[in-house]
Amino acid sequence: MTETDVRACKSCGQKNRVRAAASGTPRCASCGADLPWLARITGAGFREGVETSPVPVLADFWAPWCAPCRMVEPVVERLAVDLAGRLKVAKINTDEEPQLGSRFEVRGIPTLILFRDGKEADRVTGAMPAPELRAWVESRLR
Repeated sequence: MTETDVRACKSCGQKNRVRAAASGTPRCASCGADLPWLARITGAGFREGVETSPVPVLADFWAPWCAPCRMVEPVVERLAVDLAGRLKVAKINTDEEPQLGSRFEVRGIPTLILFRDGKEADRVTGAMPAPELRAWVESRLR
């Protein structure tokens, strides 16, 4: 996702623009259904996109050269779609944003940190099978 991305609503098919650093939960302009929020976040957008989010945020700290990161990526992106309105997903490239990796003491990638009310609620490091990753996220959204 860039500064804005176009997302099709699962309910009515309407195409909607979604801002990458939006602090709220995006909704379809036509029917009001929740839209997936998946953004590549930089240091400048971290506060608005993650720390002030009213919805829990799963921050995926990754790098393009990391094979386990590429294995987890489709699962994380699917979670953004399946849990639209309940979860936002922020992708943070640690090669491009080393200060964020350092700030959150990311020692290995992929590292997935779940933020609730702008604070770290839980984290996992390393690739997990899709069912386990989904179960981990969903159990923390209750």
